[in-house]
Amino acid sequence: MKAYQFTVPAKLPGLNEYTKACRGSRYEGAEMKKQAEKLVSIYIKQQMRGVRINYPVHLTYYWKEPNRKRDKDNVAGFGMKVIQDALVHSGVIPDDGWKYIDGFSHYFTVDPDRPGVTVVIEPVSEDT
Repeated sequence: MKAYQFTVPAKLPGLNEYTKACRGSRYEGAEMKKQAEKLVSIYIKQQMRGVRINYPVHLTYYWKEPNRKRDKDNVAGFGMKVIQDALVHSGVIPDDGWKYIDGFSHYFTVDPDRPGVTVVIEPVSEDT
């Protein structure tokens, strides 16, 4: 089965930033998530035109951070939520629950000139 991928060439907010925004105001946190999801959706729509996957997938995240200041779980926690929600809202996958997300892997590197994330979507099975 064919694997798909897309890249978001931007540093997404971390879980700590999102938590801080939510503590400031529920509207501030919601706005941060909305803006991050909107950004991710733009790249999904540009790079995955017409892709619809109606069976389980495994997601592999390749995170590129500008430095090592943020913990890996801080980088991935909020980013992963935003990316999976954007995949659903963009129509690439029907849902981000157990039925359609088989699992995920994360890899981290430092690239001061090109931070961002590449997501590889690997179908697990068409039969499930």
